[in-house]
Amino acid sequence: MDENRMYTTVQGDMWDYIAWKFYGDEKYISFLFAGNPDLLEISVFSAGTKVYIPILPEEVAEDMPEWRL
Repeated sequence: MDENRMYTTVQGDMWDYIAWKFYGDEKYISFLFAGNPDLLEISVFSAGTKVYIPILPEEVAEDMPEWRL
């Protein structure tokens, strides 16, 4: 995995917060789940867990205005 796409959690981080932090919206949480199948049993992270942050596919850019596409 690309080390540049890794996030090291702080105590109390949760999936929805990580999705919001990196993607700007919690609705992209499923991409985090898909990229981190070994972490799915965690709901509240302890400090120091490495979470892979997948790049969103372009078709997910549905919220972009037409002039930016």
